[in-house]
Amino acid sequence: MHTDGNDPGRPEGTGPTPTPVRDSEHPGYELQDINTGGIVTFLAGLSGFVLVFFIFCFFMGKAINYALAEHDGKPDRWHQTPPTLGATPRGEKREDLTSNAVMEQRQLQQMTQSFPTPRLETDDGNQDLADLHAREDLLLDYYSTSKDLPAGALRIPIDQAMKLVVQRGLPKAPEVEPPAPLMAGESTPTATQPLTDGFARTGYELQTMEAREQKNEFNRAEAAH
Repeated sequence: MHTDGNDPGRPEGTGPTPTPVRDSEHPGYELQDINTGGIVTFLAGLSGFVLVFFIFCFFMGKAINYALAEHDGKPDRWHQTPPTLGATPRGEKREDLTSNAVMEQRQLQQMTQSFPTPRLETDDGNQDLADLHAREDLLLDYYSTSKDLPAGALRIPIDQAMKLVVQRGLPKAPEVEPPAPLMAGESTPTATQPLTDGFARTGYELQTMEAREQKNEFNRAEAAH
């Protein structure tokens, strides 16, 4: 095959690649070690620059926050924020793994509790109604005293009160005058017993009570083992 003296693997117009020289001055590898001093100097300078930049940003942020606080004035009791983000209501240690949504809900709860009543319901009334029923259960199922009772009076459980009513009977009703004669078309009203006592647990309460009972059963089983 005729190539007119050109190497088919080399572009036209370029000369042949010279053969590398191998001698004491050109052994084919680096003769000097890496400049570690220069690298250490560069890293030290970079670290110092980052540190100075961080300190500058920190104090700049402090100055900006101070200027904003001076401009806005002192917060009133309705706009006070918790001292630590994520702090629990009882003051335990910060929960670093708590999600932002949960932390924001807790802060919202703390803030809403500081507003005077009546307050807007934040959970469609589920927890508010459950709290109301819980307070009613405490009044109906346990002995208690309160300022609204006469001196020396004691509130007793409703089951005990029902037994006392059965034993002692109800006080005699005062005599009333006989009713006037009925007019045409009128009838004597009659009292009928209601089908229910008018009290019913909500679905939220039933689910909460079921979950609490399951947890108690699990704890009892763990304690038994």
